[in-house]
This record gives sequence, structure tokens and C-alpha cells, in this order.
Amino acid sequence: MIDDVLARGVTDGVFPLGRVEVFHRGQHVISAGNASPGCVFDLASVTKVMSTTALVLDTKLPIEARVREFFSSARVDASIADLMFHRSGLPAFIPFFAKPEVNPLDGVLAAEPKHHGQAVYSDLGFILLGAILEKFTSTPLDELFEARISRSAGYRRISKKLTLPLEFARTGDTRPREPAPGQEGLWNVAEHPTALAEVDDDNAFVMDGVSGHAGLFGTALDVAHFGQAMLEGRFAPPIPWKRDDTIVGSTRALGFDTPSPEGASCGQRFGRAGPLGAIGHLGFTGTSVWIDFDRQLVVALLTNRVALGRANVKIREFRPKLHDAVLDALGL
Repeated sequence: MIDDVLARGVTDGVFPLGRVEVFHRGQHVISAGNASPGCVFDLASVTKVMSTTALVLDTKLPIEARVREFFSSARVDASIADLMFHRSGLPAFIPFFAKPEVNPLDGVLAAEPKHHGQAVYSDLGFILLGAILEKFTSTPLDELFEARISRSAGYRRISKKLTLPLEFARTGDTRPREPAPGQEGLWNVAEHPTALAEVDDDNAFVMDGVSGHAGLFGTALDVAHFGQAMLEGRFAPPIPWKRDDTIVGSTRALGFDTPSPEGASCGQRFGRAGPLGAIGHLGFTGTSVWIDFDRQLVVALLTNRVALGRANVKIREFRPKLHDAVLDALGL
């Protein structure tokens, strides 16, 4: 059943390569897709949870601490929790890669908060979180990730270019990448060919692939193992995994997202089996991880949908169908 759903994703032009790995009650119960189990994908914003959020929790960075305790020049006056809940007011995105004279971190520190009292998903907030982690631990982010998380789990981070694995899910052919929907006209930079295994995100690329918002590579099984570690309490939060109740309409939990009331990417059943609910996160390249606490279920779906163009958003309809199919296959 799951193989059929993934095969339709390929034939319908949702993505060229896809892989899904599922854990249920600690058991590895589903492994499917036209990509091999060892295929390495660019995880994009799944980095925000597998690296940055996990490191905040693992290092015990106080979520009540303020940004200006670490960077006094920051224009944003927010707490670590505000950044993680995407309620700091920072803009969603700025094309720092188009301004080589501006260090991306300096650009974030100079950014004017504009979205007060709103939940606005912000790459800038997680770029800043990565820099704060470095200050808090006196350790570069990639070394911190290696020492505290990936050494035991085998996750991979790059520095602009990944040493080519046996199988890699390509994402794009030019640098910078074409604008995502809604980003048209934000920059005017001449395109040039890109190497196969470079990080897809252009801002992460100019940061040597080491950033709090993107840059992590891994297999679907890597991601599923991370989700299982979350279920088992490996990264325990200082507050419950609940939707932010300080911002009307927010679906954000601490570093993660929760299923939207309508049109959830994990479908309308996932995370609705009991009081504990679910948390998850998407990645722009076509990746995702969802964790259902009541069902003790982890679904890691990795694709390279952007290889067919950034305007290809068929993944939005595909993700819910895949998660519904997983629940059906397991009788849940």
C-alpha cells in the first residue's frame, strides 16, 4: 500500500525520489520508496528540529534567556522561547546570499522586528538561535552537533559540499536557486552551475552549510530514529509539547509545529488519537518528520521535490495522503 502511494508520487510528478520510514511502538514497521534506504537527502528546515531544537534542549539553554544577553546589538528584543515559537517578530526571510558584503548573522542582528503579536515562521530566528548556541557553549555549531547529537546517531552535516555518498537526492542545478513562490523579484544575482551535493538553501550555503535553520543531510532512517528518540524522551523539553497559547491562531510548539486544524500536512487523523497530540516539522526540499505521542508513531518522509522546480507544490496534497495511508496500513 505505501509503495503504491509513493509510486504514484513519482508518476504524478510530485518528486523524483522518495523514501518513508516508520516506527510504531519502538518497532521499525514500514520502509518503502524508490530511493534506497541509504539515499542521502537535503533535510532543509528539518534541521531546525534535528539540530537546533535538539541542541537547545540537550545543552539546557534557558528558554527564558533573552537574545540581548548574547548579542547586545540585536534589534530584536526576544527570548529563546520566542525564537523557537516563531513569535519574535523577525521577518520570515531575507536573501543574505544576494548581499555578499553582509555577514548573515550581522544581517539578522540588524533586522527590524515587524510582526509583533504574530506567529511568523522565520528562518532568521533559527539562524540567530544557532549563533546563540555557539556563544552559550563556546563551540562552533557543527562541532557542537557532532559532539552532542550526531556522533551516536550518524546524522550528517556539510560544509557547503557533502562528500558524495553512494546515492544522493539532487535538489537543484544552479546557484542561487530559483525563487520560491512568493520570493520573486527579491534579488537579482547572476546564476551559475552548482555542484551535486551542495546544500540547497542559499543562505545556508553562504554560511558554509552550517546554520541553525538549514544545512543538515541524512537518510529517512536517520530522521525516523530522531523521531523515536523524541518519543523516548531523549530531548526532554522544559515545558510540555503543546501549541503556543500566547498567540491567537498559532500552531507552533517549542521548535516544532503541531497539526493544523484544517489542511494539516500529516492529514486529519494524525495526532488526534488522544490528549498528547503530535509534533512535527517540514523541510522546503520535500522532507518532513511527524511524531504522534498517543499512537507512539513516527513517520519520516523524505523527497527531493524541488528537483522538479521550486514552484512544484504537489507535495502539499501528497503529504496528507501518505500519512493517512500509513495509519490505514497499521490499522490505526
